[in-house]
Amino acid sequence: MTPPRHYLQFTDLDRDEYAYLFRRTALIKRKFKRYELHQPLVDRTLAMIFEKHSTRTRLSFEAGMHQLGGAAIYINTRDSQLGRGEPIEDAAQVFSRMVDLVMIRTYGQDIVERFAANSRVPVINGLTNEFHPCQVLADVFTYIEHRGDIAGRTVAWIGDANNMLYTWLQAAAILDFRVHFSGPPGYRVDLQRADYPLSAAQAAQLRSFDDPREACAGAHLVTTDVWTSMGYEAENAARLAAFQGFMVDAPMMARAAPDAVFMHCLPAHRGEEVAAEVIDGAQSVVWDEAENRLHVQKTLMEFLLLGQLAD
Repeated sequence: MTPPRHYLQFTDLDRDEYAYLFRRTALIKRKFKRYELHQPLVDRTLAMIFEKHSTRTRLSFEAGMHQLGGAAIYINTRDSQLGRGEPIEDAAQVFSRMVDLVMIRTYGQDIVERFAANSRVPVINGLTNEFHPCQVLADVFTYIEHRGDIAGRTVAWIGDANNMLYTWLQAAAILDFRVHFSGPPGYRVDLQRADYPLSAAQAAQLRSFDDPREACAGAHLVTTDVWTSMGYEAENAARLAAFQGFMVDAPMMARAAPDAVFMHCLPAHRGEEVAAEVIDGAQSVVWDEAENRLHVQKTLMEFLLLGQLAD
């Protein structure tokens, strides 16, 4: 039996495979817009396991699997034996004998890795504390869709060095673009973070700045995220104080390249990490970005189950 391909980190695919995914996503999205059926996964089933709540992840995966001709089953760990102490390894053995794909949105990266190690079917990381590969996949596709190849460009990340930032650094090393980072002391990039230190190639694509305006200078894409991610709610007051001065506003965007775009993985807090004039302004592509989660994940599921297909 051929081992399944998993998508647990952005590093699980190479540059050529991403080039295929982006081409294929453009085709699948065009077909979607023309109301043309595209159902290569008829009679296939996706299990969606949620330990962390979600809007966009559930909607995009569930709608996407339906549009591909398959079925999606929603499972919340609180309502299953996973929430009552069943070993991840045992659950993986059972799930992977009943479905064709598994998507997991959880806290620790080790959970998706342990599940994948015991699964007979592909496993997709829908988000962990460490990485968010599906979101960055959508973000890169959105940039390509609006501005062309991202190679050689600069992405400015303003805010917390969280799962999104570390995934952007993985993408930068593979797709050959730069990342400018700016965040307050205590929330900056950890080059040697436990279990998932940056590779030399990832670190080489990174420049850090104390001043977020300097990080945005000349950037082609400016992006941020909420200051308090899910699971860190107890730190909210401290984070709100620490991140003062790091809101992406119009003067900050004015330092970026003239054709720069703004992205946010949502949900957004206007007046905190981003000004309303930016997220609702002409440079914002957040709604295309949100929609593209649907399209890139459809392509990803098709790829993991069927491999590369001819257009």
